[in-house]
Amino acid sequence: MNIPAPTIEGGSTPEEVKASADNTPPPSSFFELQRASVSATKSAINDGYNLLEIEFPPLPANVLEMDDVSAYDVAKANVNLALDFAKSFATTGSQNNVAIMLPDESECNIMLEDLEMTKNPFPGVTLTSLRRSAEGDTRLFKPENLLIGLMGRGSGGTTKPIDNTSMYVIIGASAQELPDVEELYEQIKDEKDEETGKSPVIVFYNLKLDVLRGDLGAPAFPGKDFQDRFLSRVKPVYYLRTRQYSRSVDKPPFIVNFQGCIFRSYPGHFQTLLDTGTGRYRKVVGNDVRPALGEFKEQLTDALREDGTIAKKEDEGALFGFLRTGYKTTTWWEEEREDASMDWRL
Repeated sequence: MNIPAPTIEGGSTPEEVKASADNTPPPSSFFELQRASVSATKSAINDGYNLLEIEFPPLPANVLEMDDVSAYDVAKANVNLALDFAKSFATTGSQNNVAIMLPDESECNIMLEDLEMTKNPFPGVTLTSLRRSAEGDTRLFKPENLLIGLMGRGSGGTTKPIDNTSMYVIIGASAQELPDVEELYEQIKDEKDEETGKSPVIVFYNLKLDVLRGDLGAPAFPGKDFQDRFLSRVKPVYYLRTRQYSRSVDKPPFIVNFQGCIFRSYPGHFQTLLDTGTGRYRKVVGNDVRPALGEFKEQLTDALREDGTIAKKEDEGALFGFLRTGYKTTTWWEEEREDASMDWRL
């Protein structure tokens, strides 16, 4: 007897959903991006994941390149995007409340004042902070928090979960503040919703984890073991990272500028996409395992070789090819290590 495959929302089988996600193009608008990131997150939660990464440029590329765009402008854009994202998961009168968390109370208060909103801007959504003062502590400046932050060793007990919260959306955290997120996770990982049996979810929202990982091990930052112990377990469910490159050639125009992106919408695979220069991307290859940045660059370069934009590899010579790429094309955290989960690559 042939037993039909289980179906999910919309009547599609999991295989059909994955095949569709494998070929999903990057979003053409922030509305489309929000809808896709919510769908990818819901799929990952249904599959049992509770440490999730969402990463994409929070402002249009031409705006991000402007000289007068500050880090605070980017943070404010992320708050507004996170609020829209959170509304899709919040349900009033139940356990499905969503907490959007900035690193500390002062940042949260400044953001609330600037956006002219309360700590509960929408039903079931709270805008708060990872580190929260004890009741009755009204100090604006807390030197102990500064010292703890510089040590990169957690919040010293000021990070606490929030009752009836099923999702925590973390925004604006630096590498020094990531241990606060681990501290929160350790407190909620054994909680189970009575109806679904699932633990609360933590979403790392536009934190640029790939950049923050590069700070690990530096003085006053968490050690490299933090990647193996915790960050490597964070699964990218909606991921769009663009990169720009230049390459010299032996004929006019002598310099070829090209760019592309790694794109993933769970449960699809990681797509290596080449910018065609017409506002559209061409899929180069699909990767079941997320490629390291050096591998991603080589995949784009191979696509340029195929269309004749640059010389084929055999024409470059082994030495010249080595000088271009060097002997190492991965960062330390992209390499497989003993006792480190590689969920972030799957």
